[in-house]
Amino acid sequence: MIYAVLDFETTGTSPEQDEIIQVGLALIDDTGTIGEPFASYVKPSKPIPEWITKLTGIDDETVKDAPDIDEMLTALVPLLQDAVIVAHNAEFDVSFLQAALDKSGYLPFAGRVLDTVELSRLMFPSMPSYRLGALTQSLGIGHDRPHQADSDAVSTAELFLKGLERLRTLPLLTLQRLATLFDPDRNDLGWLIAEATAFREMNPLLAEGDYQYYRQFALSVGDWTEDEEARGAAAEQEQETVKQLAETEFPDFLSGVKERLKELHPSYESRQGQELMFGEVFGALNEDSHLLVEAGTGTGKSLGYLLPSLYYGLKESKKIVVSTHTIQLQEQLRQRDLPLLQQVLPVPFKASVFKGRSNYLCLRKFEQQMQIPETALSKDDLVTRGQMTVWLSETERGEAEELNLSGRSKDEWNSVASDADSCLNRQCPWFRKCFYHRARQDANKADLVITNHAMVFTDMRAENRLLPSYDRLIVDEAHHLEEVASHHLGQRTNYQALLAPLLRLWKDARNGQIPHLMSLMASSGDEYASAWTEKLEEAATKVHSIREAWEIWMDRLFGFLYSHASSDESGSLSYRFKPDQLPDGWDALSVDGNNVVQLLSDLIRPMEKLIVDIRERTDELTVQGVLTDMSGSVKELAQTRADLQSFVTFGNKDFVYWVEGHTQYRSRSVVMYGVPADVSGLLKEGMFDRKASVVLTSATLTVDKTFNYVKEQLGLDEAEQKGRLKSAQVPSPFKYREQALVLIPRDFPNIRGRDGDPQFIEALTKSIAEVASVTGGRMLVLFTSHRMLKTVYAPLKEMLSPSRIEVLGQGIDGSSRSRLTRQFQEQSNSVLLGTSSFWEGVDLPGDALTCLAIVRLPFQPPNHPVNEAKSERLTAEKKNPFMKLSLPQAVIRFKQGFGRLVRTATDKGIVIIYDTRVIDTNYGKYFLYSLPGPKMEHLPNAGLAGRVKEWLDISEDKPAESQPKSQEGKSS
Repeated sequence: MIYAVLDFETTGTSPEQDEIIQVGLALIDDTGTIGEPFASYVKPSKPIPEWITKLTGIDDETVKDAPDIDEMLTALVPLLQDAVIVAHNAEFDVSFLQAALDKSGYLPFAGRVLDTVELSRLMFPSMPSYRLGALTQSLGIGHDRPHQADSDAVSTAELFLKGLERLRTLPLLTLQRLATLFDPDRNDLGWLIAEATAFREMNPLLAEGDYQYYRQFALSVGDWTEDEEARGAAAEQEQETVKQLAETEFPDFLSGVKERLKELHPSYESRQGQELMFGEVFGALNEDSHLLVEAGTGTGKSLGYLLPSLYYGLKESKKIVVSTHTIQLQEQLRQRDLPLLQQVLPVPFKASVFKGRSNYLCLRKFEQQMQIPETALSKDDLVTRGQMTVWLSETERGEAEELNLSGRSKDEWNSVASDADSCLNRQCPWFRKCFYHRARQDANKADLVITNHAMVFTDMRAENRLLPSYDRLIVDEAHHLEEVASHHLGQRTNYQALLAPLLRLWKDARNGQIPHLMSLMASSGDEYASAWTEKLEEAATKVHSIREAWEIWMDRLFGFLYSHASSDESGSLSYRFKPDQLPDGWDALSVDGNNVVQLLSDLIRPMEKLIVDIRERTDELTVQGVLTDMSGSVKELAQTRADLQSFVTFGNKDFVYWVEGHTQYRSRSVVMYGVPADVSGLLKEGMFDRKASVVLTSATLTVDKTFNYVKEQLGLDEAEQKGRLKSAQVPSPFKYREQALVLIPRDFPNIRGRDGDPQFIEALTKSIAEVASVTGGRMLVLFTSHRMLKTVYAPLKEMLSPSRIEVLGQGIDGSSRSRLTRQFQEQSNSVLLGTSSFWEGVDLPGDALTCLAIVRLPFQPPNHPVNEAKSERLTAEKKNPFMKLSLPQAVIRFKQGFGRLVRTATDKGIVIIYDTRVIDTNYGKYFLYSLPGPKMEHLPNAGLAGRVKEWLDISEDKPAESQPKSQEGKSS
């Protein structure tokens, strides 16, 4: 079999309007050898766009003497005879090939086509990215000239061979599972899988690894249940650890650990801030007190709390729980910090990561989903299911985070995710293999459990039945705690919240839990089967009625929202309900909501009874599985009904109720909220009163050098009055005076009116362009308004085009935050414009970032429903909402934004603040005083670029891009 690996460079993305400008073709013969590539430029009939030249390096001069498309095809077409075409994003290349063949009078290509994106998704399901450059880098494939067709074709050929090798060495059971998913007659990838399966069946012992085989699946892990002998050994080990640590005081323990750290990492140096944190955290845990500790960047915060926590927990046989806001930090602790501590601690310890249940694959559900015929699935769903099948032979944890699923695959994950309502527990045939119960068992056995804020509050709502029992909690990224508490202790109901469980019950006559159960009833022979089927048919009718009522209510609720709320710059709408001032028309509208609630009740009660009746009369496992899934859907509907009842009646007097939507997506965008206006009392009662010690840490907890704001928001005032609250500010080891310069152009125009003020926009665009020209890009610009970002984007792009500096815009270039960040790092000559999500959690290693621009101080919109309710409450208490709420929120956000710049001891960069309120207003000092001591200067706007050039020491003969800010990667 000959594989023809094809790649085109083109003038654009439309095969009808754009043209090929370069072709690369690499042939792979039946021995797996890649021949000399065929390569040719092609002369198009129109000029090559500038953005294509930037991407590929191909300009009009390059192709002026190249053959035209007809001449190129004369050489290319014979090479494609009897070959299978392989390409990366094959649809793109094949569509251009077919368009070119058609225009030049050739018959269309009718052979097989394989896409290395699909193959890579299947064979390497955990790859962080399926871009060609990312794959070649991860797999060690040479790729010296990206976006040059011949280089891309050869790299794609090598990638294909890697994928083919992986395919042929999968466990035979996994291959056979894939073969049942992909029909070789209807799907070219299915043909390749069938070929590989036949090859393996002829060679059954080829590369079989150490797999567990169960119910026709190949797994990489065995049973999680442990035997008595293992439990006894663990108990003995725990006693030995306690005995050893009982004879060691904390300072001596620390000293020994630091010596081992120095041996492993000769560059390790003890840091004053980290030493302070060791003592403060240990003191809080040991004295049953709470602790607020702000730890500046570079302190070594993770070790600062992990070391004293482990010493205390192991010595006192107390379980310690660490909660983070982001999965990214959870994984950092798992992959970087905990393995290091396993090496340097004088005693062994067990640590586990325990996430929310929906993060784990349910093996029973997955087995059931695999029985759905291929014809009922989209191509993307098929590939996703194939990904999961291969991943099952690799994963030891079964966590969604390990899988790289496309955005469209999230529904497929949701259909197989673990959940409490549909769990068979010990009756499940997969119980001993279950990933969720494995993680829960690990957490029960662990000395240290890493979880997240959402899980902590989900556990609180579930009356502490999810996490193992603990009374000492470390909260990292604690500046998010109030926001997460508000979200998880409240309710959120969107358009899909009701549709998803309804569709699981009944999608159509062939798909859904009701049709599945009816089919099983028809073949069961049970005397009650006919009566049960009749009740299931009634339930199906009710499902249709609920869907119709739901669509009607969502349409009318959006209509109400559209007429009562003004949309913001992006088309988003929001309306807050005040129970004592309900708007005209709400009574009539609430009738529709109550109708949905009543129809749900009419479905839920009979379904609950029916499920119990059938369950009591049958032991058949398949029926039990369907009943359990159906029970889960019914319970989800019951929870949604309760939330809808609360929303329609505004039933909780302590909640803020509001509705959101979007002008583009209309009724499908409707979201109903009900959240506590003030979580301080809930946190006090549910967390701080119940736990012996809670340590809250972050790089941004103070405002004006005090913890007053965070204490009020989190309900810690009483703990302070009782002497149970300590606080500490741990300074960063960085020399900010030398490493960071803050520049404020004192004559910069103020914004008049809305964010689109032309004078401000013009001055801002020109200033950013001047500074970026000096720094050679490497500039992050933080906006608070997406509308302003969009207004600046186009003129800035035009201004910087002569300097060949690329402008990347969040929400404009259609890329996710992670992709934009990666692109910014890879293209040093670029300026990145970002809004909300770029203010924190973005690390730009090496010399990627030299200049950070803050366009406006990050005040939250005062009309956000929760902020508005809090402001009203403060006003009623004769307090100033601006000083007590708006200003502290903005200062913490500002500190987060500033923190993007200096991440290591060798970083050096500039922050420009374009909002002159920091020097013109009384409250401006709170922002500047919150910074960790950088050099600050006020100067005329005209002198900005010159001062940047001077401070960064950029000379005329030494271009900016050759002067890295830092030779080290940034660490968080």
